[in-house]
Amino acid sequence: MIVKKLREKKQWSQEQLSTLSGLSIRTIQRIESGNRASLESLKSLAAVFETDIETLQQEIIVIDKTTEEWKAQPWWLRFNLFGIRSRKHLLFTETICLFLGVVFWFGGLFFKPELLPFAPALFISAYISAWTIRRGDQDKIW
Repeated sequence: MIVKKLREKKQWSQEQLSTLSGLSIRTIQRIESGNRASLESLKSLAAVFETDIETLQQEIIVIDKTTEEWKAQPWWLRFNLFGIRSRKHLLFTETICLFLGVVFWFGGLFFKPELLPFAPALFISAYISAWTIRRGDQDKIW
């Protein structure tokens, strides 16, 4: 949930946010780990962050390429995510590469042998996309 990003942006600890919002530390931890928050909790957090409830309910799915965390990522990960703004786009790229790899493989085996050399490149591209998604999930860059 976006609460953790907002808290870290203001450089507050969970304890500080708990004090300011009137919520327990355990409630803050639950919300930050992705559990649903009650309307009262969302109202308290919205007041503290000076934002609306809808903003707090948004999921962070877009990569923020301006942060220090992004700059600290390995060069190959940043290169693989060039032009990619969200996890959904990379997942789509992986699916398309996998689908085209299968099409070119079957097409090369049964119809035009000239298509066969493209299949391994497409499968490798799908694998690299999947690996990049896993690394992005692990490093929480989405």
